[in-house]
Amino acid sequence: MAPMTGSLKNLTVLPDGGPGLVSGDLLSHVLAQIRLTGDHVRSHHVVWSTGLDLEAGAAYVLVVADGSLDVEDEAGTRIVIDTGDLVLLPRGLGGSRLVVSASHASVIVCRFWFDPHSLRGMISALPARIHIRRAEGAGWLDGIVPFLMVEVTDDEPGAALMISRIIDVIVIRTLRTWVQRGHTTGWLGGLSDARIARALKVIHERPLPRWGVEALADVSGMSRSSFCERFTALVGRSPLRYQNEWRLTLARDMLVAREARVGEVALRVGYKSEAAFSRAFKAMFGHPPRDEPAPPSEA
Repeated sequence: MAPMTGSLKNLTVLPDGGPGLVSGDLLSHVLAQIRLTGDHVRSHHVVWSTGLDLEAGAAYVLVVADGSLDVEDEAGTRIVIDTGDLVLLPRGLGGSRLVVSASHASVIVCRFWFDPHSLRGMISALPARIHIRRAEGAGWLDGIVPFLMVEVTDDEPGAALMISRIIDVIVIRTLRTWVQRGHTTGWLGGLSDARIARALKVIHERPLPRWGVEALADVSGMSRSSFCERFTALVGRSPLRYQNEWRLTLARDMLVAREARVGEVALRVGYKSEAAFSRAFKAMFGHPPRDEPAPPSEA
């Protein structure tokens, strides 16, 4: 295997960011840790008072092309999803129900699955549903519906990969809109908290040094105890655990790219021994680094 010629810095260079988030395009780096595969885009025409059943265990994006839906949770609370609205269900319906509240509804259903190696804590910390109204979509929702309708009936070669990529883009755009509209809770809230975002930025841009809690608290301009409490509450894991998981995620990307041996990767992400790296890698991903599968062919 050829030696790795690039540097760890090349894997963590931030794209030019706009004026939105305090940390530029840090959102891209965080979302890169959550991988998903979409396998289904279908259009459903549902009549009044009829429910829409979704497969348990899968995640979904629903776009209402016409009509409206009511989402009713176990407590009896209802949210109306109007024409042009989108709703993201990271863990499926759960105990909620989808019912057509008008004479009919045309709904585009996108089904996807989170990669089991994604950071599970981040996924579980997402809310049960994220509702993006048509007006909040700032035009991108109107543009995506016709494109999805084409893919519903497309059986051309590469359609499966296209569907997966489209759903990936929709989920990322949904989360980005949710952050920009100030609706964030959980770990995404860390990106809109200026102090915690500074610590996240340092971890992502400079993953090689082992940042201690004191150093990260100083970067954030907070006391050690306040920083740990705030970071854990927003991100869903301690600062040191998050830092280690990010380094292991980078290591996994290097291994998938087949650009370096396990020992080289261990050193590049800051482990002093291959054995310690292998133990940490297996604890997070469920298999040793030498067994990391190659990425599927996109041909």
